[in-house]
Order: sequence, then structure tokens, then C-alpha cells
Amino acid sequence: MSIKGKLEFAAETHVGQVRDHNEDYISCECDLGIGVLADGMGGLNAGEVASSMSVHLLIEDLVSYREGTGQLIEEMKTGDNADAYKQLQLESAVVKYAIEKANSMVFHTSQTQPQCRGMGTTVVVSLFWDNRVIVGHIGDSRLYRFRDDLLEQVTKDHSFVQELFDKGLVSEEEARTSNRKNVVTRAVGVAPSVEAEVHEYDALPGDIYLLCSDGLTDLVIDEDIEKSFRELGEDLDALTKHLVTVANANGGKDNISVILIRVVRPYPAQRGLIKKILNWFE
Repeated sequence: MSIKGKLEFAAETHVGQVRDHNEDYISCECDLGIGVLADGMGGLNAGEVASSMSVHLLIEDLVSYREGTGQLIEEMKTGDNADAYKQLQLESAVVKYAIEKANSMVFHTSQTQPQCRGMGTTVVVSLFWDNRVIVGHIGDSRLYRFRDDLLEQVTKDHSFVQELFDKGLVSEEEARTSNRKNVVTRAVGVAPSVEAEVHEYDALPGDIYLLCSDGLTDLVIDEDIEKSFRELGEDLDALTKHLVTVANANGGKDNISVILIRVVRPYPAQRGLIKKILNWFE
């Protein structure tokens, strides 16, 4: 089911002011309601291999699912972890499975290609379906929601500093300025398996969703991002360019990637597909 005209997308990735190459990778399938962003890590150019490989794998699987081929569902039904996916609604299971499948393939490449050893990547995925958004992520790339003039961070970083904050060992300001805030506790491709965090949320007309790498959030505080949304939110292309420009003006010490998605109109699923969700594992 296409949702063409019901969502509006804008996206940009930039190398920044310090790095000599871009290890971020982004891709969108606007008519199918898919956005994927990854921030690679690793020696030499391995980070960009991990991020681009992960995004391509995720887009391929999510597009295949949205176009109704059924291949991904059959893989989930017969896989070793079938029971874990059975507990989820179909779209959440698809996103979780696709991320974890990509992890296995990226890890295999890192183990069999010497130049890729040690590579990994963060990932954040948004899949819009039936007036909802399914959000999957690993690492510290984030998804925010701008609704009723307020910006809210939807994802929680998988990072060492986030764990310290959750335990009350550091303040919000100490977490934001820590020199260890970019140490992630989960990443795609660094271990044989990884658990993707996936949640579903209602999506309302007027909502704007921001997927971004830490090249933005390390250099632009949430209050300034929110202010930018209020001032430029009517023009997503202008807002995207502005966010990248501000991050670069503040030092641009990392690659900067931004995907913006606005819900223009409701996009309810066909009723026959609802039944498929309720009974997908039978």
C-alpha cells in the first residue's frame, strides 16, 4: 500500500568541518513510509562500509515487505528466534528482524574481510503504517517528534553515559558534556547478535519526525533544535539545511545527517491488512 502524498520527506547528510570522509548513510522510500539512518564507526573506511551496507540491507528488506512479497515473514516464521518475533505486532516484528538480520550480515563481513575488521554502525529506522510509526534503533542515533510546538526525544541512547544517567550517577548536563558520551553499548555489526529496540507510536497529521546522527545532537542542543522547528517547520527542506548549517557553524566535528518526515494526512491501512497483522503468525 503506497502512502504517497500523505507524508513529506526531506533529508541531507554532510561530512562536517573536520572529517575527511562521511561515515553516515541515509535513505528514504517516501511512497512506502520508510526512513533509515546509520552512523558508522571503525578504522580506515570501514565505518562507511558498515553504515552503507546496513542501510541498503534494511531498505531492501523493508521495501520487500511493504510491496507484499512475504519473504521476510517466511524467514521470521522459520528462523531460530521465531518465538521472540511472535510476541510483536507484524510491523514491529519486521523492523526488529530486519535490523537483527542486517547485524548478522555486517558482522560476517567484518570477520571475513580484514579491511573491515572492527567495523560497526548505529541505526535508526522509521516505518510509517496505519497511522502509526514503528521506530527501531541501535546505538545513539536518535529519533525525535515535534508535536504541538514541542520537541520530544523518542529514542533512548544505547550508550555508556545514558546508563550512568539512568542510574543517577551523572546529571543531565554532565551527560551532555561528557567526553565519553559517544561510547555506545550496542551497535550493528560488532557481535554475532544484537537486540534491536523497537516501539510503535501513534502518528498524527502535523507531526514532524527527525532522524539524526550525533553529529547534530552533539553540537546543537535540543532547545535550539526545537526553536528551529518552530521557525522553519513549514519548509522541511529549509529546516533540514538549517540544522546542518548550525551544526557546522558550531564546529562540525563529526558527520551530520538529518531526515525529516511530516505527516500530512492520515494513512489508515486497508482493513484486509489489519486481519493479516492479527493473524500473521498462524
